[in-house]
Amino acid sequence: MRLAGAVGDIPVPVAGHGSGRVAGARTRARSGYPTTRPALLPSLILPFLRLLTVRQSLSSRCNLAYRPKCSSRQIHMASSDKIDSRGALVVLEGLDRCGKTSQCGRLHSYLEESGHAVELWRFPDRNTGVGQMISSYLANQTNLDDRAIHLLFSANRLEKRSLMESKLRSGTTLIVDRYSFSGVAFSSAKGLDVEWCKAPEAGLLAPDVVVYLDISPEKAAERGGYGGERYEKLEFQKTVAQSYKALSDSTWKIVEATLSIEDVEKQLRQIVKECVQMCQNGKPFSQLWRN
Repeated sequence: MRLAGAVGDIPVPVAGHGSGRVAGARTRARSGYPTTRPALLPSLILPFLRLLTVRQSLSSRCNLAYRPKCSSRQIHMASSDKIDSRGALVVLEGLDRCGKTSQCGRLHSYLEESGHAVELWRFPDRNTGVGQMISSYLANQTNLDDRAIHLLFSANRLEKRSLMESKLRSGTTLIVDRYSFSGVAFSSAKGLDVEWCKAPEAGLLAPDVVVYLDISPEKAAERGGYGGERYEKLEFQKTVAQSYKALSDSTWKIVEATLSIEDVEKQLRQIVKECVQMCQNGKPFSQLWRN
């Protein structure tokens, strides 16, 4: 299988200074520490930091001699029993300018015309408050620490988790342009630890199928509009391609993205049609990265 290479400052409120903090400020002044409190990360990031700290603490205390081996997919079945007919969670992944957005739109139209209840989702969802912060970052209008922006991407997906499950249970198929795999691929390409990148989103719904649109970084860079966002740099996209390769497994469907738009769509239709049928037959939900 060949995988190829794509995915100023935010004003942050400073906590107020109450009278109960005066003594602490005086202590810092006497000890030589600065008395001005640093700006806090966006409040949505803090729960993730606490979560990761607790997990690391528990892991160090347990010191287990044996850890069960997991498959590379690391997906936990939420239930061994079949559920009622439901919608399918279909995810398209790939490098920037590989054609995901166009093909997601075509799939949505195809399923809708075939009589299926279907919605088109994109991550990041730039309509939420978190999504707007991400959008500013991607447009090079603001700067954030690599870990902070990764947690914002995770928060953007987590805030849609309940709605996603509700839609699927109601029988609506979701065509999703990027999901958690993008977050891990792009952040690990910056040098962040893969397992750290996965941790905030462990337990999210796993896709029923992941389709990777395969294109070389060089070919993607030749497409219109390339370079308009922060990550659209050839050398970085080459690293992202390697991250995707390490992250993928045998369950992913690989489609050659350099084929004609019509040929790519034809392959996607067949893949998604089979996936939707399985979910209508009661395929159980699964969870991402649960050991």
